[in-house]
Amino acid sequence: MSHPDPYGSPEPRGWDRPERPPALPWPERDVEPTGPWSRLSGADLYAGPQARPRPHVHHDEPVGDPYGGPGDDADRHDADRDPRYDGHREDRYDRPGPAWPVRDDDVPTSSLPPVRDDDMPTSQFPPVPQEPEPEPQRPPGRRRGRRRASADRPATGQSAPSRAGRNLPAAIGVGLGLGALILVPLFFYRPAFLAVVAAAVGVGIWEMARAVRRSGAHPPLAPLVAGGVLTVGLAWFAGPDALSLGLLVTVLGTMIWRLGDGPAGFQRDLTAATLIAVYVPFLGGFAALLAAVPDDGHLRVLLTLVAVVLSDTGGYAAGVSFGKHPMAPSISPKKSWEGFAGSVGAAAAGSALLIWLLFDVPPWWGALFGVAVSGAAVLGDLAESMIKRDLGVKDMSNLLPGHGGLMDRLDSILFAVPTAYLLLAVFVPVVG
Repeated sequence: MSHPDPYGSPEPRGWDRPERPPALPWPERDVEPTGPWSRLSGADLYAGPQARPRPHVHHDEPVGDPYGGPGDDADRHDADRDPRYDGHREDRYDRPGPAWPVRDDDVPTSSLPPVRDDDMPTSQFPPVPQEPEPEPQRPPGRRRGRRRASADRPATGQSAPSRAGRNLPAAIGVGLGLGALILVPLFFYRPAFLAVVAAAVGVGIWEMARAVRRSGAHPPLAPLVAGGVLTVGLAWFAGPDALSLGLLVTVLGTMIWRLGDGPAGFQRDLTAATLIAVYVPFLGGFAALLAAVPDDGHLRVLLTLVAVVLSDTGGYAAGVSFGKHPMAPSISPKKSWEGFAGSVGAAAAGSALLIWLLFDVPPWWGALFGVAVSGAAVLGDLAESMIKRDLGVKDMSNLLPGHGGLMDRLDSILFAVPTAYLLLAVFVPVVG
């Protein structure tokens, strides 16, 4: 005989407890279900009668011990009702679907007739035509990017660039404008030519300082521009010695100005400033030396400019027509030895004729002058191409349509004017 319940229950515990548990004083929904309801989730247990079918349970069947082994009455009871049961209790809780047979008469919606398409009232109406969606409105303003060409939208007519990569009509127009800006003050009011040279030097310094910032250098712009204008003025009024003095003053002024920004990057910035001071104002000062000659300074400038223009034009024509062997592919892939031969030939022929007409010098001296000036112009062009390639820029700026920046036009002249100044200082006085 088992011991009585220590909590006051008069019923015995353990094996003497009857098979059917007594009724509980609280609702059955709070008790964890056993038997066939254990296969349903919590949401299915408390759903309404319309949400789930009621199980068909035979109350006269015996219920086995829920804690029995795999061969007890409960397992045999489930195996009889569920043909999928294989004798393992834990598999019953993993298989989806109810473990008891559900008949059609237990489902309340099984007696409803099926719904056909012709019973729907909306099937009698004709389909509503779909209107095409309107195209999105583009905001007013400048359109960015290029439009793709198609059969409905042909390509926009644009002027194709030449084989040299330039917009040739724009380049010719800008070149003629620059030539007029130089020649008109040179022949009619020579001191105005000094202002043109000083302005060109200032713009060139700005473009160079802007370009070298891509390498991390920050040369001071204000002392460079002021020193460049001073260098050109000293060359105009005091000659070659004053030109060198102007370069020295520009470099020293830049160094003193840069000291105010601290030691960080001082050497890098000063190196870039010295390069700009030598490249732009010092070489450009030789144009002021040429024009400052009292009697024929304007003719010397004209001869030099014509030789540079002939060199550029002859090289362009020969390179486009016959260029096959690149001259310096790692620096300027478009330059060829055929183009260089055209540059030298055109400059030599034009200079020989022009120096004989202007200065009464034998033509062979003019040919030599043209060859030297053309070689210096090509060297200057290659030097700037190397600088731009090292800095990772295509043009120094977009100031001049068809040409890029002003330095892209001054690159040849800056190397040509010192050569022309030295050769004319020798040829004209000796032969004349």
